[in-house]
Amino acid sequence: MEKPLLSIRDLAVDFETETGHFRAVDGLSFDVPKGKTVALVGESGSGKSVTAQGILQILSKKAHIAGGSILFNDPMQGEPVDIATLAPSSDAMRALRGGRISMIFQEPMTSLSPLHTIGDQISEALVIHAKASQAEALERTKEVLARVGFPDPVRALRTYPFELSGGLRQRAMIAMALITHPALLIADEPTTALDVTTQAQILDLIKELQAETGMSVLLITHDLGVVANVADEVVVMYRGRIMESGLRDAIFRHAEHPYLQALMRAVPRFAMAEDERLTPIREVKSATLAEAHKPERIEPKGPILSAHNLTKSFTLRSGWFSGHLRTIHAVNGVSLELPVGKTLGLVGESGCGKTTVSKMIMRAMAPDSGQVLFDDGNGPRNVHELEGDALKDYRRCVQFIFQDPFSSLNPRMTVYEILTEPLIIHGIGDADMRYHRAKQLLDMVGLDRHSLRRYPHSFSGGQRQRLGIARALALEPRVLLCDEPVSALDVSVQAQVLNLLKDLQTALGLSYLFVSHNLAVVDYIADTIAVMCRGYIVEQAPKTSLFRNPVHPYTQALLAAVPDPDLDRPLDFAQLRADRFSHPNEWPEPFCLEEGEEGFMKEIEPGHLVRLGRLSVEEAA
Repeated sequence: MEKPLLSIRDLAVDFETETGHFRAVDGLSFDVPKGKTVALVGESGSGKSVTAQGILQILSKKAHIAGGSILFNDPMQGEPVDIATLAPSSDAMRALRGGRISMIFQEPMTSLSPLHTIGDQISEALVIHAKASQAEALERTKEVLARVGFPDPVRALRTYPFELSGGLRQRAMIAMALITHPALLIADEPTTALDVTTQAQILDLIKELQAETGMSVLLITHDLGVVANVADEVVVMYRGRIMESGLRDAIFRHAEHPYLQALMRAVPRFAMAEDERLTPIREVKSATLAEAHKPERIEPKGPILSAHNLTKSFTLRSGWFSGHLRTIHAVNGVSLELPVGKTLGLVGESGCGKTTVSKMIMRAMAPDSGQVLFDDGNGPRNVHELEGDALKDYRRCVQFIFQDPFSSLNPRMTVYEILTEPLIIHGIGDADMRYHRAKQLLDMVGLDRHSLRRYPHSFSGGQRQRLGIARALALEPRVLLCDEPVSALDVSVQAQVLNLLKDLQTALGLSYLFVSHNLAVVDYIADTIAVMCRGYIVEQAPKTSLFRNPVHPYTQALLAAVPDPDLDRPLDFAQLRADRFSHPNEWPEPFCLEEGEEGFMKEIEPGHLVRLGRLSVEEAA
């Protein structure tokens, strides 16, 4: 029997803290066979990333390997090497790190140097490990960039990370990891922040490159849909220990450990019943929702919020010193309606214009044309014409929940200051009333009242997102704009936050505009879904109608790209490889839109609208 490429036995990693030592990884044992993909699965804080850092000997200064072995059996290295016995800064470890063992980090923007071009950063690995000349390294870099799907590899060599989209930055990270032809690739949440089509392309790329080079992959993720589509073996971790491990088919078809079963129940699925709830591993108990009463208000007769023919363009300079300008049409004639007490889901790939629409609704950005109307019960008014007290009232009624809960909370303010700041700005109540309201808000989102004096850094990601929701609720708003509020959270915490948002909506009569690229999440929380591509709304329908009968090719492509934790519904990588669905001029008739053409929305069944080009559905049939 062939020896595994990597064999970990009884690995223990300790962190030294102010209160003593904490064991983050406790007696971990598993193998990574040659040429296979092993998925390391678990919630945030389970020890997945610490394990990867231990393999590469890049643990933080407060952590150290306390026991066990990490045996790396690379034929090109000769005898097996126990990485656990190597000093992090030793020549032997440096030769392995980035050479025979490479890593793709979770957040490409913070992992790439903002001061160096993509070409310099990728070629550096080849110069260090293969002793190649700069010219040879750049030529090889160009080839690798083409291989990972860069549209213009030559131009990419001179490009800086901030000039690239999230998907291209992640491709650059993959190119950097693969340029030295590693024996082992460690991929730490490589697709967490990417939209579904880009994620599917990245997964397809890793599988294809693995087949070509025969490398092994250790995939760290909390997304069971990704695991079901790419893993050969699965290792499930919880609090530093293995709960269950085995071949992928056995794990998914016969999950035995209660923790793994609970993880699977927390994943949003398309086939969920109308009143079915996600089951988080730890339910958030809200102390005040049961007796919460929505404020007495005049209800509007029509939609509480509507957008009509919104357009927005941006003018960009082509190159640093070039006088050439180019215009990006970010939003093209978008019209939306949000009924009272309902949720409108807005989905699409990164860069399709979702957040731009949200900013125009918030009045953080002015549209080039079109209008946003808000109806507080006294008739619709144009949001971008409001001034003085009317504008202040609108800002109070429409609040925002941000994508990144950490960067949207002031690290120098306590929870009490964060929750009471909106009340102070709007001149609401005295000190006693604000203190009482802050405690009430913590009760609403299921956080301990003793948290008022703590700072954001002392909370987990899910707790910070609940703080963001509490802050948004401080002024008793009527509408919440939720911009990817769960994309950075693992599946169980995601289930907590989604259930909380549903409960808050029922108790307080809130209306949500829910922006996301995760169709399964939108299917769970939304009533109506609008699909956006290249600034256009291409399809809009009640969720049951949209998922039962997707008509537009872009909607069909989005649905086909969602990784399902069901082994009987694998991703069709061959279909996704075509990558023609996000280009309006390449859509088939009757959907094709030429440059500058908007087409029109046609109702094909009650409430189900689809954007067509010149032909009708009947004429094209």
